[in-house]
Amino acid sequence: MEDILYFDINSGISGDMTIASLLDLGVDRDKFLNELQKLNLEGYEIEISTVQKNGITATDFKVILEDESHPDHHEHSHEHSHGHSHHHNDHQDNDSDHHHKGGCQGCGNHDHIHRNFNDIKELIKESELNENVQELAINIFEKVARAEAKVHNKEINQVHFHEVGAVDSIVDIVGTAILIEMINPDHIYASPVSLGTGFVDAAHGRIPVPAPATIEILQDVPVYSTGVRGELVTPTGAAIIKTLAEEFLPVPELKITKIAYGAGKKDFEITNLLRVYQAKKKMKKNY
Repeated sequence: MEDILYFDINSGISGDMTIASLLDLGVDRDKFLNELQKLNLEGYEIEISTVQKNGITATDFKVILEDESHPDHHEHSHEHSHGHSHHHNDHQDNDSDHHHKGGCQGCGNHDHIHRNFNDIKELIKESELNENVQELAINIFEKVARAEAKVHNKEINQVHFHEVGAVDSIVDIVGTAILIEMINPDHIYASPVSLGTGFVDAAHGRIPVPAPATIEILQDVPVYSTGVRGELVTPTGAAIIKTLAEEFLPVPELKITKIAYGAGKKDFEITNLLRVYQAKKKMKKNY
């Protein structure tokens, strides 16, 4: 039997929702937090809690920055710490990880450190994390960086991320890589990806949902919309699932052994949860 992870993305995906859902499978949280300490990052705390969404119990994962008390902090927030809703004002218009702003090259007054893709790679490679975790995290970041570069007609290292390069975004992506290494499934599959609709406010004006970087990343991935207004998928979430999933397909024949829920921060007209199945699947015989 093969060990399978299946992501049921019927209400979107973000970095914090991914980590929350994987932790909800029962992964050793102390070991996870100890692994995160191998990344040379300061200025944040992790909060893991249990919440309910429409009566369904789920895990919530939050990165709390030292400057979170800053009056502007939630305006430019990070996708993660506030959910996959990206945060603009109410955690939905001004996404962070997104930067719909396109990496925000030239955006001036932001609280977070600006980093380009090479800066992020160097940070990860200088850590004590194992090579598999480093490689996976860098691959995820690269998808975001390439998408932002394409959207804004820049070279990949001309795009500076005030959000994807920020502490909370790094924790979301590296944390996901750590958890996948800990769970070590034989295969990872995902459902087609549910997208939101509408518009959100970004640094350069109102832009459509999905954000340009998000839909750029999701090229060749099966997507659909149920008409929910709001950003259901962040660039970080899109990059994570595009990197992890071998195939996007309806639930295959599986023996499900665990069901986990990761909570999003915003409340939509649908239940804002990422559901993950841990399962067994019979190996195909070659004769």
